[in-house]
Amino acid sequence: MQITLTDIERESYKESPVHSLDGRVKILATIAIIVFAVSLPRMDDSNFIRLAIIEAYLLLLVLLARLNLLYVFIRFIAVLPFGLSMVLIQPFVRQPFIDTFTVYAELPLGITMTYEGTYFGLTLLAKYIVCVTSIVLLSSTMKMNDMVMSARRLGIPREFTLLLTMMVRYLFVFWIMLKRIRTAQQTRLFDIWNKNAPRRWVLEQVGYTISSLFIRSYEQGERTYISMLCRGYGNDTNNIYMRRSKLRLKDAVFFLSTATILVLLAVM
Repeated sequence: MQITLTDIERESYKESPVHSLDGRVKILATIAIIVFAVSLPRMDDSNFIRLAIIEAYLLLLVLLARLNLLYVFIRFIAVLPFGLSMVLIQPFVRQPFIDTFTVYAELPLGITMTYEGTYFGLTLLAKYIVCVTSIVLLSSTMKMNDMVMSARRLGIPREFTLLLTMMVRYLFVFWIMLKRIRTAQQTRLFDIWNKNAPRRWVLEQVGYTISSLFIRSYEQGERTYISMLCRGYGNDTNNIYMRRSKLRLKDAVFFLSTATILVLLAVM
């Protein structure tokens, strides 16, 4: 089964109690969870219990939103390597805020692995998992345009929301460009995993693909900017239309529930 960017984005168009919540509330709740997870002590036995409770709460929201668990897993795995690389080096690093270290493995070149470094790495991994899960839940239950509009209502500067709006609108255009390039390569029997092809030649073709996509993106940006100028775009124009929306009772209940959980975990 081939999964495309459109298939994953289609998850945000579902109907569920989580999808129907106001975007501002979901953004604030996500920020609160991330700030709480990051602000936990560096070395504390209670960290894992607190983070496990938050992760269970987020997974409950995922089930309540009736999201496709495969797509949620794909989004999670796509982001996981960025933080996992930092976690894996912690057993070999002696952090300055740790006074004593207990070595449990000695490797060549004088490299040692410590219990304290491993413990700190596991703490970072738990925090990272909670933060990524909250972001995946937010992006899976909010349309991209709604996310930008909600950020604008929260007071994000107009320049940032304009950039986000342009990125959202043309992200799928660039994805289609990349698919066309890949289709053209496949018709010419190009396979990046072909063991019989010289590695240097394969890397050259990948470089050509990246440069071609960059040039097409630049040209598309130029055409878009000229079109905007022709339609009266300027510094004094209102770039984003925002419809008014009021917070409902269920929005307040959701935010208060999330805040209550975080407060209780903070004082436990």
